Amino acid sequence: MENATIAAIATPIGRGGIGIVKISGKDAFSIAESIFKKSGAVTSDSGKKREPSFASLKSHRLYHGYIVDEGKGTVLDEVLLSVMVAPRTYTTEDIVEINTHSGPVVLSAILDLVLKKGGKLAEPGEFTKRAYLNGRIDLTQAEAVIDIINSKTEKSLEIAASHIKGGLKKKIETIRGVLLDILVETETAIDFCDDAGDVFNSEKTIEMLERVIIDDLKGLIEKYENAHVLRDGLKMVVVGRPNVGKSSLMNRLIQEDRAIVTPIPGTTRDLIEETLNIHGIPVIIADTAGLHETDDPVEVIGIEKTQEYISDSDLILFMVDASDPLTVEDENIYKIISNKRLILVINKWDLVKDDFKLDIPESWNTLPQIKISALYGRGMSELKDLIANLSIGEYGIEVQNKIIPNLRHKTALERTLQVCVSAVEEIRKETSFEFIAIDIKEAMDSLGEIIGDTAKDDVIDQIFSRFCIGK
Repeated sequence: MENATIAAIATPIGRGGIGIVKISGKDAFSIAESIFKKSGAVTSDSGKKREPSFASLKSHRLYHGYIVDEGKGTVLDEVLLSVMVAPRTYTTEDIVEINTHSGPVVLSAILDLVLKKGGKLAEPGEFTKRAYLNGRIDLTQAEAVIDIINSKTEKSLEIAASHIKGGLKKKIETIRGVLLDILVETETAIDFCDDAGDVFNSEKTIEMLERVIIDDLKGLIEKYENAHVLRDGLKMVVVGRPNVGKSSLMNRLIQEDRAIVTPIPGTTRDLIEETLNIHGIPVIIADTAGLHETDDPVEVIGIEKTQEYISDSDLILFMVDASDPLTVEDENIYKIISNKRLILVINKWDLVKDDFKLDIPESWNTLPQIKISALYGRGMSELKDLIANLSIGEYGIEVQNKIIPNLRHKTALERTLQVCVSAVEEIRKETSFEFIAIDIKEAMDSLGEIIGDTAKDDVIDQIFSRFCIGK
């Protein structure tokens, strides 16, 4: 079925102004011709009126007409149809897009008609997968498509747009090009071992590996570590004992009453998660059950979920109550979360005097601290600034170079870095050129996984499974 003509609804489900049914493949035009009747008529040489032929339609233009189910003798909708001739298309195949009125019934009826005429329902991401398999885009650009769709802030959109233009691909190809030059010299030295010193310059090769390749690899890995939250989002959790104001803070940050707030401790029993935008950073914030000893089976489940979320979080807002002295519970919570990135949030500052100083353990003084009143919204701006600064370190909120690898890329980059460092050590030890060549080839293959040249089928399938049907 690799050469099958695929079709799908390319717009979100629901009612709206426009819905699109997309068809791609060698039979796209014949299928469309069998169901589309173009508006207007032309006069033949004999003077008779006839419908204009589908073959007369020009590429990359819209044509008005009707989708007709001839078997039932009914018109399904008035549409605008576009014909796009290969290879200047998204998939590099012939493509037809039917712009119809958006509604689940009409879109499904048109899609069903296309499938009856020989189309195959597209799998998730199959249009983009064909663009990749047909060489129009590489794997990083394909991933950027889903990143654009899932972007929650302008910053994440900018990063995805940079990748879809091939920014990361060009960087990887440059590094692979340098490795290829080294590999050619290494294999030449193998073939002409008697003259190896003339064709392989050890000092120059080490310099190229260390000052160009290894430095570039470390730079890309550092960009992931420092700024991946701009694309992937920051997973942040509010932690503290019951009734310190965690739910009030969450409601204040998202600006709606999402979590129930009462003076009764233990109100929040389940994990509540929302997404917000803090200075261009997509933040997934969770309000959690208060961490404390309890025999309530429902609270126990909520606390277990909190502990799981803490282990996966990027940043923790550790909240304490300014109006109430610290307790053993506060100290026990700190022990649980002390290995994570923390902000000490001192809440209910409206209940104490401005010069009040909370008595905290000496070990807590190294934590970034913020005094707030979640009830009245005091300190919210300063808290957001602190969250943003801690999230992306010294990298800066304004990312000039928007080439930021994702986790899959980072893993391959780390593997490449390890192999390149090994190659440098082997050159210094004057190891056999055959072993050096193996390392260089492995480094090139690891980089090839990023852009798709050497990626395994299961990796490719996993990437495209994240797409919706129709993209």
